[in-house]
Amino acid sequence: LSLTELMDLEVTSVSKREESVDDAPAAIIVITREDIRRSGATSIPEILRMAPNLQVARLGRDEYAISARGFLHSSANKLLVLMDGRTVYTPLFSGVFWDSQDTLLEDIERIEVISGPGATLWGANAVNGVINIITRPSLDTHGALFGGNAGDVERGVSLRYGGTMGAGASYRVYGKFNDWDHTSRSDGSRVNDDWNKAQIGFRSDWGNSKDNYTLQGDFYDGSLKSSDADTSGANLLARWNRRLDGDGQVQVQAYYDYTHRKLPPVFGEKLGTFDFAFQHFFRPIASQAVTWGGGYRHSDDEVENSIVLAFLPAKRDLDWGNLFVQDEIRLVEDRVQLTLGAKADYNPYTGIEFLPSVRLAWKLAPNHLLWSSLSRAVRAPSRIDTELFVPGVPPHILQGGPEFESEVFNVWEVGYRTQPTHDSTLSMTLFRSEHDRLRGIVFVPAAGGFQFQNPIEGETMGVEAWASYQ
Repeated sequence: LSLTELMDLEVTSVSKREESVDDAPAAIIVITREDIRRSGATSIPEILRMAPNLQVARLGRDEYAISARGFLHSSANKLLVLMDGRTVYTPLFSGVFWDSQDTLLEDIERIEVISGPGATLWGANAVNGVINIITRPSLDTHGALFGGNAGDVERGVSLRYGGTMGAGASYRVYGKFNDWDHTSRSDGSRVNDDWNKAQIGFRSDWGNSKDNYTLQGDFYDGSLKSSDADTSGANLLARWNRRLDGDGQVQVQAYYDYTHRKLPPVFGEKLGTFDFAFQHFFRPIASQAVTWGGGYRHSDDEVENSIVLAFLPAKRDLDWGNLFVQDEIRLVEDRVQLTLGAKADYNPYTGIEFLPSVRLAWKLAPNHLLWSSLSRAVRAPSRIDTELFVPGVPPHILQGGPEFESEVFNVWEVGYRTQPTHDSTLSMTLFRSEHDRLRGIVFVPAAGGFQFQNPIEGETMGVEAWASYQ
């Protein structure tokens, strides 16, 4: 694609509706299907290295730490990740197990990466950014595909077949297998992290000009060859879209996701999640666009405790809920857009969190966008914050804090995006984030050890900038 075509790409992660990259008032980068094919990357975390607004660190053969605007560590928890609308974070630590996130890479249509808060639309944990991985409709993947790679540390094979099922319906099925050898330390000694993973999946799309339906699912199983550690899981997602008169749209989505992770003798977890979401987009008048909706999520989380660490209670039923509304108002001959949004987000630890935002965008010229925003985001407590227990003397080393509160982030951004010539683009964002109630470790004599609490305040200031020439 030319740079002009790339700037015209439609994205959905900024406002939960289709808009071009050129008009999206956020720090956004899009990794296209062609970018992925040319990169040679063989996993989603390696693909994300192409996003200049992310930090990607590899911790081992199958372990990654990925974040935006700092806070990068092995249990990074301030980035929301979605795969075709399915949230993939774990309530265990509010982060992502990246070794479990996979699909046939040839089927990825694009990956939208936003740095900065997206809590008003996407909820808690969308603090420093949102990654939205979007796969291709099955209509675009007819026929057969075979892929393979081989090297001194990695081998893989993949198969996919797609076709039609009567008028207006299409499908695809795929399977893939990867095998990784162990990594080595700088002195040449072996690290026992060699592993393999198999995955199968399907997607079907059908409908007409008014109603469209999607049904898709995946199953995977992976294991470390040098131990009994393994990870497995399955998911099933259904989505219905209806186009309404006057450019309106309704979307209803539900999915179930099950994961099982075992890391003997330290840890094990079985997690089942059901999620339901609804949203409605309409234009009350020509100069306004309103998006509103809500959702409910329920998780059954069961941890296999050990003498090394435990979660008490070992089994928890967790419920989340949310309602949101966002109003986009066109001003000054449609060159200025004011966006007001708010979300009421319920979590089982601190109750309802209020997540407002205001965003102003000014189209200086056809290829010049200046925007600014002020947002509130939170990182809601997880099980590790409140229910972790590490035995020791006396009588424990570390435990979760029963009074742990949400981490709070008030973020101001100002950005500028332009295509000064047909051959070049430039994007720049200044940001300042004030943090309150960050997680820290405090010695509590009455509790007999160290405890997670919220003693830290701070701020982050920075600039993100990237340019391209083609």
